[in-house]
Amino acid sequence: MARARELGLAVLGTTSPNPAVGAVVLDAAGQVVGEGATSPPGGPHAEVHALAQAGDRARGGTAVVTLEPCAHTGRTGPCADALMAAGVARVVVAVPEPTRLAEGGADRLRAAGIDVELGAEQAEAADGALAPWLTGVREHRPQVVWKVATTLDGRVAAADGTSRWITGPDARAAVHVLRATCDAVLVGSGTALADDPQLTVRDADGRTLDRQPLRVVLDRRGRVPATARVHDAAAPTLVSSAGTPAALLAELYERGVRRVLLEGGPTLAAAFLAAGLVDEAVVHVAPTLLGAGAHMVGDLGIPTISAALHLAVTDVTRMGGDVQIRLRPTRHTGGPAIDDGGS
Repeated sequence: MARARELGLAVLGTTSPNPAVGAVVLDAAGQVVGEGATSPPGGPHAEVHALAQAGDRARGGTAVVTLEPCAHTGRTGPCADALMAAGVARVVVAVPEPTRLAEGGADRLRAAGIDVELGAEQAEAADGALAPWLTGVREHRPQVVWKVATTLDGRVAAADGTSRWITGPDARAAVHVLRATCDAVLVGSGTALADDPQLTVRDADGRTLDRQPLRVVLDRRGRVPATARVHDAAAPTLVSSAGTPAALLAELYERGVRRVLLEGGPTLAAAFLAAGLVDEAVVHVAPTLLGAGAHMVGDLGIPTISAALHLAVTDVTRMGGDVQIRLRPTRHTGGPAIDDGGS
């Protein structure tokens, strides 16, 4: 199952609006004979790839899948039927199918005499590559990952507005890896005007990759000029005038976006945090002090320490001279409308 989760993570950002599923097939002796992950929309699902690799060796074996095999016909056939046709004897599933459209795969397999185990390492799979899709199923919005680079004293820019570069090359390279796992990258008009970012995904040699996330600029007052780099031909761009974080996410969800990387400034970050719409934070901390300049997050409307927004640390990683901290914010509702002017 750990390997199946890795396979799902390897295609994260390429499968939306479908889930990024991983599958491993073992033969009757327990040896791995096939691996697969979800293709882009319209292509084969993870189980089909793994079964094709396994061939006849799948008969009498075990299929390990991060999400319950589907039982319906969409752009592809039911994965449950593919497993039955391959003659597997056992199917181990991490996350049960949560949608009515595709549910019933486990029952279909059991009816065919196949042993099915549901819930194996479910929490780990649900928090991994399936998280964006599961957020969409449950909340009808994309998963939001907030990325910010900050000094040790919580500054994202110096007093004169300069911000390049707070972190070193290792942390900046990690941002491109993170962008590649997302369907959209979001900034406000303030960030677009101040930094003129291109918001593309580039490899270690600085080359722009073929597959690019949607660049989203929140620009309610039409301030970002057509000459800005976000309007070049390197990637698609959406300019939105949505008035709240929820409205913007609804707009993106309708476009098939299931994972958004929030790279906007302090005001935009505060609006999403205050609305309880940040699912994960990726903070790159440089061992640098400024003492003045823009803070990493704007006013959250929190008047006292007892009302503080708490975050749980899920991972800490050294990146050259910097540190990456992954966190899960505590949810709370409410919060202000978006004012993109200061982001």
